[in-house]
Amino acid sequence: MESAPAPVLTRDSLIHIFTRLGADDLRRASLVNQAWNDAAETPWLWRRLCLERWIFCNLSNTDREINSWKRYYLHRSKTEQHMASGRSTSDYTCTTFRGHSDSITGLQYLSNPDHQFDTGICKSLVCTASRDRTLRAWSIQEGKQLWSTPVQEEPLVKLITVPQEDLAITADSKGTIKVWNGRTGDELAVSATALTVCNLVTYNMNNQLCLTVGSGRGALITLTIPNLSQVSHLSVIDAYKVDFLLVSPNHRWIIAGTKESYDIPAKVLGTEHLMNSVDDDRLTTDSLPLNSCFTACWLPKRSSRVVTLIHSDVTSSEISIVTLDIALQKAKHKSEIQAKQVGYFTCKVAARSNNILLEGHGTNTIILAQGIELKLFSIEGMHLASFSDHEETISGISVDPFRVVTASMDLSLRVYTWKRQPNKCLGLESNYHLLGGSHLRSRGFISVLCDYVSIVGAVLAKDGKDVLKAFYFNLNINF
Repeated sequence: MESAPAPVLTRDSLIHIFTRLGADDLRRASLVNQAWNDAAETPWLWRRLCLERWIFCNLSNTDREINSWKRYYLHRSKTEQHMASGRSTSDYTCTTFRGHSDSITGLQYLSNPDHQFDTGICKSLVCTASRDRTLRAWSIQEGKQLWSTPVQEEPLVKLITVPQEDLAITADSKGTIKVWNGRTGDELAVSATALTVCNLVTYNMNNQLCLTVGSGRGALITLTIPNLSQVSHLSVIDAYKVDFLLVSPNHRWIIAGTKESYDIPAKVLGTEHLMNSVDDDRLTTDSLPLNSCFTACWLPKRSSRVVTLIHSDVTSSEISIVTLDIALQKAKHKSEIQAKQVGYFTCKVAARSNNILLEGHGTNTIILAQGIELKLFSIEGMHLASFSDHEETISGISVDPFRVVTASMDLSLRVYTWKRQPNKCLGLESNYHLLGGSHLRSRGFISVLCDYVSIVGAVLAKDGKDVLKAFYFNLNINF
């Protein structure tokens, strides 16, 4: 008696089964036979894997004949693997960029950090401002300078970029602000403020790109981008300099403050008011004071949530860490900015100092660095992790959804990756060091930035000619 033929699974049935597989098993299943290969190559399966792993995916290739989602997943996950292991030559390529003849005062990405992994071609572009009076752009993957502006009249002291518009904005030591074409280095606009520029932030308000400048005498000047037409001028911190100026993730709020006096409160203002030429006399009703706040950060996944650091009293080495949700409360005849406290705890610091680095992650995670120590807290004060991987002061922190990178004056970068703890709390795993060269020529790293395929740090040189160290992580995949 002949046995009945084995049932054949339809393509839809195979796809349904394959939804239970991870990427490695899905690739193995595609090797079984042609029917399995056809099902395993379905773009919907790879799209599902991508969106389960990453919140946002930027695909450029829409050709249906090419599984762009598969290429995106494999390229991006492989890059993250390289960035987590950090093996020299096999995982990354290190390049030193030289060209400035004085100190680097600004380092920013010109390229969008969300690369197009489906093509396997990712370009990281950075630009640097220097006291040698030039602005320069560099290609990390090509290992070369792309352009340099002509030598300016004064040293450049501040830099900010608008990657989505291919723009770079600089301020010099005399308060002259310029907008530059990020592709060519051509000058597009200029505004002479005649003020000491301490901080620059950009944001989009009602489809108008704006630049707000924090000055050395406590004023905020708001200009349009790219034309640099002045919209408003407000005195917010009396005669003290604006030491920190931060715009919220939803571009609705700005916090400005000083470290020069504990008696001068930081202020939260609505960006809408900055666009409406508000008079100084109305500032008391159109802003929210934050007493004794000497630095702050916004939490990226909660658009109106700000973390503030406050000195408990003038003699204590203890600081208070207060987290607030900012909202506009509308009454019958007026609107008022209000803050709801959603987190509070105190923390001992090594010494009474304002030199504490603060960054936020997600909706409720705080990263603090002082001296050689890096600490991780929840906004409620749960101590999640501590690290002392550096031998000298931590000088900079870069945080993204995948990793934290610290820069130090010991001439090294330390790479950490986010991980979930068994108790479901978020933690950091300390991975490896990236070295910046020889102490014979260099003093240490002064800043660091990272995107999804590269890490870049500015190195303070002993001869005054600062350099960049760039680490580009490999994307080579065998399909």
